[in-house]
Amino acid sequence: MQRKMDQTPFAFLSVLLFSSCLASPPNFVLLFADDLGFGDLGCYGHPSSLTPNLDRLAAEGLRFTDFYCTSPVCSPSRASLLTGRYQTRSGIYPGVLYPDSIGGLPLNETTIAEVLKPLGYVTAAVGKWHLGYGANGTYLPTRQGFDQYLGIPYSHDMGPCHNLTCFPPDVKCVGFCDIGTVTVPLMHNELITQQPVHFLDLERAYSDFATDFIAASAQKKQPFFLYYPTHHTHYPQYAGPETAYLSPRGRYGDALMEFDSTVGNILSTLEKTGQINNTLVFFTSDNGPELMRMSRGGNSGLLKCGKGTTYEGGMREPGIAFWPGTITPGVTHELASTLDILPTFAGLAGAKLPQVQLDGVDMTDILVKHGMSKRESMMFYPTDPSEKYSMFALRFGTYKAHFYTRGATHSGTTPDRDCDVFALLKTHNPPLIFDLDSDPSENYPLSLVGRPDLQSLLAKILKVKAQFEASMVFGESQIRRGADPALVPCCNPQCSPKPSCCQC
Repeated sequence: MQRKMDQTPFAFLSVLLFSSCLASPPNFVLLFADDLGFGDLGCYGHPSSLTPNLDRLAAEGLRFTDFYCTSPVCSPSRASLLTGRYQTRSGIYPGVLYPDSIGGLPLNETTIAEVLKPLGYVTAAVGKWHLGYGANGTYLPTRQGFDQYLGIPYSHDMGPCHNLTCFPPDVKCVGFCDIGTVTVPLMHNELITQQPVHFLDLERAYSDFATDFIAASAQKKQPFFLYYPTHHTHYPQYAGPETAYLSPRGRYGDALMEFDSTVGNILSTLEKTGQINNTLVFFTSDNGPELMRMSRGGNSGLLKCGKGTTYEGGMREPGIAFWPGTITPGVTHELASTLDILPTFAGLAGAKLPQVQLDGVDMTDILVKHGMSKRESMMFYPTDPSEKYSMFALRFGTYKAHFYTRGATHSGTTPDRDCDVFALLKTHNPPLIFDLDSDPSENYPLSLVGRPDLQSLLAKILKVKAQFEASMVFGESQIRRGADPALVPCCNPQCSPKPSCCQC
């Protein structure tokens, strides 16, 4: 079982001394992939993914083996990443937000950007937001602490696929997207600049925006926070001419290569501007792979199931921290989560934490000393959490207990019948318990019979569960607030007939 980080005055003093040694406030680059699984990167074992820049981050930085998101789908996972709080607290459940959703990430929630701005940080977001649009752009990044934004405010499949030309010469996407709604818009700050988006040029636009932001911040000697939630590798995949048809892994591999190339451009810019040694780059993903898409849906490696489920494949993700001169290259098996990024960035910057119930812990000791984690447990909520069922599973140390299991449409087509949508909700009392060190694939539940040690473990797990549930206050569901077709982004809002007239 993992040990808690040493809380002695000496350990606390060492962190203070480390912070005081920084020449200037550190910069932060947060890279967030979409539907990318534990087994999708070369540095995590995939034999045909071409990800040289992400592999460099892993080789020269710290690679996590036990890093988790908080939800097996997009919007709630993004909410917890930016706030350091489980999505149940902010109300980003059940499911995800849509272009016509009335709700979004509540403005009284504090994001990483809002934590850093009082210290003089300049902040930018580029890519997929997916935390609400709302009336007059109420929930856009520019209303949540970001000075600049370039991107699509929701998932790129939430519009007709006919506008999404993926590969030259004008080969349309393979697959199905939403129909009967507007084509996907590209926004700069709060203005729509393209509708539909020119997807073959999109990654170049994102790369230029990100590198220009870094260069301008460095020139002005301002500390910066860049948040890049990419659309890659969410289905349907696309890639511009610089990477299309180049990956041996097919269209999924092309999309992954395109994202990796932007990572390379960001690293190159950090080096050219002299910021590489004063910047923490952190990479992870929002949830597991969409296995129903087969070879076009990603890979969870040896982990069970994928997107939509609370098995390991749905919520254990790659996690990489890169900071030359500060983070010693290596691998950590300590338990950590997207929840921990906000308190870690705040601690390194010397920022004040939000005066709310946080679920994240500071990872600085793991990063700078390869030390032990303050986190001893991780809660697994389904896509539709409720106070009735609460969490579906709980990880405690190296063990994981499943109180409920259920498959998901997103994880269909695999040989494992536990994964698909026909694996209906099942209650486990006592819970299924797995030792994730010896059985990360969750194939062999441990028997409690004749095992007083496991019975004692279960008692501890149930105590942790009860204590956590007593602290959990479910926020009002933003997704259940409903939808209003008038809220769908349209660059020509007075035009008719909609949605076909929304083009610019």
